[in-house]
Amino acid sequence: MSIRILPAVGDLDAARSLVTLLGQLPDAEPTPPVADSTALLDTLARLAAESLDELPEVVLVHERIGPVPALELIRDLVLRFPAVGVVLATADTSPALLTAAMDSGARGIVGFPLGYDALAERVQAAASWSGGMRRHLGTGGELAITAGTPGGRVITVTGAKGGVGTTVTAVQLALAAQASGRSVALLDLDLQSGDVASYLDVQFRRSVADLAAIRDITPRVLQDAVFTHETGLGLLLAPSDGERGEEVTDRVARQVVQALRSRYDLVVIDCGTQMGSANAAAVELADQAILLVTPDVVAVRAAKRMIRMWDRLQIRKAEETVTVINRHARGSEITASLVERVTGTRVARASVPAGFKELQGAVDAGRMQDLDSRSTVKQALWGLAGELGLVDAAAQDSGRRARRRGGDKGAVTLEFAGMFPLLLVVMGLLWQCVLYGYTYSLAGNAADEAARAATSAEAGSGDTAGACQTAGEKNLPGAWQGAAITCGPDGSVMKATVQLEVPVFFPGIDAGWTVKGEAGAAREDDQGGTP
Repeated sequence: MSIRILPAVGDLDAARSLVTLLGQLPDAEPTPPVADSTALLDTLARLAAESLDELPEVVLVHERIGPVPALELIRDLVLRFPAVGVVLATADTSPALLTAAMDSGARGIVGFPLGYDALAERVQAAASWSGGMRRHLGTGGELAITAGTPGGRVITVTGAKGGVGTTVTAVQLALAAQASGRSVALLDLDLQSGDVASYLDVQFRRSVADLAAIRDITPRVLQDAVFTHETGLGLLLAPSDGERGEEVTDRVARQVVQALRSRYDLVVIDCGTQMGSANAAAVELADQAILLVTPDVVAVRAAKRMIRMWDRLQIRKAEETVTVINRHARGSEITASLVERVTGTRVARASVPAGFKELQGAVDAGRMQDLDSRSTVKQALWGLAGELGLVDAAAQDSGRRARRRGGDKGAVTLEFAGMFPLLLVVMGLLWQCVLYGYTYSLAGNAADEAARAATSAEAGSGDTAGACQTAGEKNLPGAWQGAAITCGPDGSVMKATVQLEVPVFFPGIDAGWTVKGEAGAAREDDQGGTP
């Protein structure tokens, strides 16, 4: 079986001699060397993404590799790709260095000048260990999880300049992932002016600076430094005294990030806008780096400077960075395509609208976790969390349905509120029509009664008018009393006329509207044939 060997050598002469000697080893398949730590991690990540079987069995790391120190790089490699055997090539073969290399996870060291026997022995031992580890882990799911995402996933949020909303974005991304059921740590690496504690109403005496003097960050040490928030987030805060931020070096940042990664499903890091050694280390270690900008020329220029600096420091390439546009407004001249073209990064589909009024109450109260779910800012940031894969698909769909239901309810409520006055008018008109029809019916019935009574009175007592008025008013409700009722002969017919006031909305309230009812009855003297 052939042994695939990937050399990582920054020195050109050392690379040539190493590749030449590796080519002489039996069953060895050396690949072209990589020149720095960033290229090495990128190469291994690309191979792991294609197939775990493509990963080399052995990685040779030269002592002068950069920009990450060799021992830090070995520690990172072992965490990310545990089934790859790592060997350190160094001119210093002292017991102290050997112990440090073993503590970092190396499977051995080879000294300069390189010797065939020593190199063959170390490579064979590392390859055997790699094969055993792969058989132990298997080639399926567990190895895939470990190699692709060692422990948890790390996301950094960096602002192109001050005041672009870095902390709000980091907090909401962490809350979104926590709500989906993941364990989430929020690390504040804005070391001089971190405000995560203020945004989440936290007062905690421990900070990331308290871990600076600790060489070995154990789970117990980490637990003492991390504050568990009421939302379930694990918070590792920036020091309250900004000058203590200088204690957090790149070594401390790497150890802290790796310790958090091993304990949480997701680590969200607020890197602020100042790029020190600790922030740079976090950005380099991150699985995903987010750069926040606002749609203005100053912020876009600052983003371009930040991307160029990351590239010069060899910590992050432009194409590996996701730019998010915050406080986006319709009609803005700074579009996503323009930002993408200027910075060379990929711009997230989700842009965050300007919502100062929505945020004001939650920010002033220090309760970003209580931000209304109907807030357009929160919905945009949680949508961004889904786009970045921080939220489980099922939870994302559930949240989307909930937001849709909430939006539908809100739309229905708004439409009903807008139509309510019109509904009142329509109902009032319908009720008035009912009153009009009822009054017309009363007038007709009263006229009929009055006509018959007047006919009988004419044949008997002769008090036609009195009988007419009494009979017409007899069946009228109280609110319709006082009607104008007249009766008189019209040829062979006794004709009665009743005029009633039509009430406005309520009986008894009149506006001068009247209806007239008419009826007739045959006169009895005409029916009897009297001349």
